[in-house]
Amino acid sequence: MKPDPLAVLLLGPTGSGKTALSLKLAEFFNGEIVSCDSVAVYRGMDLGSAKPTPAELKQAPHHLIDIANPDEPYTAGEYSRAARAALHEIAARGRLSIVTGGTGLYLRALTEGFFPGPMRQEDLRQRLRASAEKHGPNWLHRILTKLDSPVVAQIHANDTPKLIRAIEVCLASRKPLSEQRTRDPLTGFRLLRIGLNPPRAALYDRLNRRCAEMFAAGLVAETQRLLIKYGRNETRPQALNSLGYKQALAVLDNTLTEPEAIAAAQQGHRNYAKRQLTWFRRESEVHWFSDFGDTPTTLHEAITLVRNQIHQVHSIN
Repeated sequence: MKPDPLAVLLLGPTGSGKTALSLKLAEFFNGEIVSCDSVAVYRGMDLGSAKPTPAELKQAPHHLIDIANPDEPYTAGEYSRAARAALHEIAARGRLSIVTGGTGLYLRALTEGFFPGPMRQEDLRQRLRASAEKHGPNWLHRILTKLDSPVVAQIHANDTPKLIRAIEVCLASRKPLSEQRTRDPLTGFRLLRIGLNPPRAALYDRLNRRCAEMFAAGLVAETQRLLIKYGRNETRPQALNSLGYKQALAVLDNTLTEPEAIAAAQQGHRNYAKRQLTWFRRESEVHWFSDFGDTPTTLHEAITLVRNQIHQVHSIN
């Protein structure tokens, strides 16, 4: 019997070197990269999402980058369906799938499936939106913390649509979203999970430098272009509430100076990295590396790990 194809899942906090490692694995094993990033799906949101550069995109085929406009909500369920289709297409070409990114909810939707959930309740949604407008999005974040602390760790405090949906599911089903039964786990693939957990101080230093570089490269100008293109009737796409863009908007609104915005974005990214690690530590059977993905040691050990997984199947057959 022909063995199931291997799919590599690279996980870890933002700034840990997942992109560099995915490119090296793709080069070494004739692979294709499937992005698992809830901001990289949006067109034009390049600097703030730390998307692969144009040069990096040419190094290997990439999937699920730039597939939606910032004013089009893109759900974990939609991601799961698209990512699974990409995995099957890559396997049909005889190539290695490398899923890489830091959005834990997307990764879980891909591997464990996504439950249908209760129907949308517009009355409840309107009340929650009104509460967010009155008290600020942090109000919804605090509500969800009480209802479902595992899920709230993966949703940014300013991501109002996701917060509302998670609260809606919890209240309608009377059960936390994190405890809901999934409906369709991924089958037909052998999954190799590789996690990156570099030293915390070094990670924070890298994140601080990367945030400053994003602003220096023109994040405020990029945000302004997105606002002009997608902001309609004085509304702003919820995607622009993501890290970096929110702080750039504050610069445009003259509520923060650029140095203040950089400092706020740096703190936000450090906090997000903590939440990502908390989420990914719940994943099972992860081969953890205690360094960045672009170090020679990690690159060598990860290549060896993938090669052994491939050869192990060949030796059995």
